[in-house]
Amino acid sequence: MLARLQGRTDLVLDAKTLRAAKRIVEAVRRQGDEALLTYCQELDGSEAAQVADLALEPAGDEGPEGLVSGFAGALERAIESVTAFHRQQVRTGFRIDSGGVELAERRHPLSRVGVYVPGGRAAYPSTVLMTVIPARLAGVEEIVVATPAAAFGATPELRYTLKRLEVGEIWGMGGAHAVAALAYGTETIRRVDKIVGPGNQWVTAAKRLVSGDVGIDGLAGPSEVMIVAQEGSDAPWVAADLLAQAEHDPNAAAVLVTDSRSFARRVAAAVEEQLPSLATSETAEASLRRFGGIFVVPEIGAALPLIEAFAPEHLQLIGPEAEALEGQVRHAGAIFLGASTPEVFGDYLAGPSHVLPTCGSARFTSALGVEDFIRRSHTVRFSPEVAAVKAEDAAILADAEGLPAHAAAARRRSR
Repeated sequence: MLARLQGRTDLVLDAKTLRAAKRIVEAVRRQGDEALLTYCQELDGSEAAQVADLALEPAGDEGPEGLVSGFAGALERAIESVTAFHRQQVRTGFRIDSGGVELAERRHPLSRVGVYVPGGRAAYPSTVLMTVIPARLAGVEEIVVATPAAAFGATPELRYTLKRLEVGEIWGMGGAHAVAALAYGTETIRRVDKIVGPGNQWVTAAKRLVSGDVGIDGLAGPSEVMIVAQEGSDAPWVAADLLAQAEHDPNAAAVLVTDSRSFARRVAAAVEEQLPSLATSETAEASLRRFGGIFVVPEIGAALPLIEAFAPEHLQLIGPEAEALEGQVRHAGAIFLGASTPEVFGDYLAGPSHVLPTCGSARFTSALGVEDFIRRSHTVRFSPEVAAVKAEDAAILADAEGLPAHAAAARRRSR
């Protein structure tokens, strides 16, 4: 089972999807508006006559009326939480003055960032929060959102969120062609410095293809959760948490690790009981059939090797012994501790961004944050006196690397 879960990466970037995405990306790169408009009409169902018609207005004077009951208030509280967390990530540069040597790190926000907001199976106002807020705190001047026009039009909560966060440039386009337009620009749409945000396999394939020409946050695959829960945990709660992940996508992964066969059976029964009542049951059932599973280990400590091998996007630890593993876990995108902390809270209101590494990439990358919207550079100044002292060391090192011009340039400062 573990090998099958680890192999989910192939679903994200299979050769067929990459080839098809490459044709789209190259067409938009070469033909600009013409190709972009064609793909928006063919793939998005757009009726736009020109690319300028793809521009969307956030919400005009639309207020909280017509939104899901309580949405506006819940959104404000989520904005507060996400802002409070990411504000702690804001850093300034530093200077070191060491007797004739002045060093400084300079930090610059990216000028223009593209945010992809998915809109296929569902619309995601929460993704707007989790990407736009850290970008704003970093100081990004221009934030551009690309999202499928159909989801935008059908979701007043998305429009309201974009208006609330004062996103002024929104394009109704999705998929690989949207990524290409953001990466390379067209006659109408200006290119960005970096593209962030999750998406389907077409978006992920396109992000990989353009990553040498524009910054990307990572290659997002289908969502995943691993729940480590002890005997005595609440089986219906654990089942609900598994289903919350499974309803995302047929290729999402929802995995339980427990030290009790009887608890495993109770969770499985609770899943079967809760599944039929979900409007998303078809998607959730497909996900569980493909990438759902239960590992029964002899004791909770034995879950650690499974966690490290899977490197889950989301890890829930439920029960005293399970929660004690937290300090030993190295490979997880985000960890949710205790029965009262479902991963769902992380999706919406805990504070940290829900844009997280998937498909094992938690081994080497991190959650989206302020730092993803910053570039660092540095300045160096040597006084003539210190340069004369240091020059020979630099020259010796250059000689060792077989670079005589480097050595000569250094030795000139010693005279």
